[in-house]
Amino acid sequence: MPQGSSSYFIMIIFIVLMAGMMWWQSRKAKQQQKEMKDFRASLQPGTEVITIGGVIGKVVSVDTEYEEIVIDSEGSKLRFSFRSISKQYTRPAFIHDDEVDENGNPLPKDDDADKAQVPVETATVSEGANASDSEAK
Repeated sequence: MPQGSSSYFIMIIFIVLMAGMMWWQSRKAKQQQKEMKDFRASLQPGTEVITIGGVIGKVVSVDTEYEEIVIDSEGSKLRFSFRSISKQYTRPAFIHDDEVDENGNPLPKDDDADKAQVPVETATVSEGANASDSEAK
């Protein structure tokens, strides 16, 4: 095989790989756009959302004609375009540092701690048992 044909072969493989990656990214972007469009179309009053600027509030009204949405953020009503809404807001779970041990495992609650501290009776060993143990050694 001549030297020039192998370089053409490598170049063709490289171009095919680049075209495949571009197609894959385009497909992925279209899918994300469709999901966001469906999300925005499903917005209803009472839904808690977060904007791309970080404003959190509940949807008050949705105007599909002008693609605007009004949210109430702690008494302040704000109007945004649909594109400004990032996602539905769910408050993250918060665990205080006093509620976990040094490894991050949750500490038992007071109710669980009482149940876990069951008194253990200490067994007394008779002298006869000690004598037979020492003879066995």
